[in-house]
Amino acid sequence: MGDLFAWLFNLLLLIFLIVILGYQIICLVDLESDYINLFDSTSRINRVVMLEFITQGVFSFVHLLARHWFMFLVSLPCLYFNVRLYIRKEHLADVTEIYNHIGCEKKQRFLKIIYFLVLLFISLIWTIRRVGALEKNWDS
Repeated sequence: MGDLFAWLFNLLLLIFLIVILGYQIICLVDLESDYINLFDSTSRINRVVMLEFITQGVFSFVHLLARHWFMFLVSLPCLYFNVRLYIRKEHLADVTEIYNHIGCEKKQRFLKIIYFLVLLFISLIWTIRRVGALEKNWDS
């Protein structure tokens, strides 16, 4: 039963990560279309970047604790990318350079969303399999 709760918790974390990245993309699109101030957009993005990184770390750590080795190994590249950005101090959007890097920033976040959608699909399949296995054991 604990395994099922780990899968469900990780599904919620993935949905939360997708929402955070969608919010960042909306801020970047609004900035690109001049619907929002430069300072407001970067402050909104920077406010949720660390939340995204921490959530990604918790996601990987829960898979490690639950011994879901495949999902842990699949989540490592994004975790490594986030840690590398943080160590190089490139994780926050710079107010003075955001217009020069807006295309790269949007592409990076779109790729992360696609990555997390694939992880969400895999997690959904494994959660459904886990529920099916529990129902089969429950009936016997």
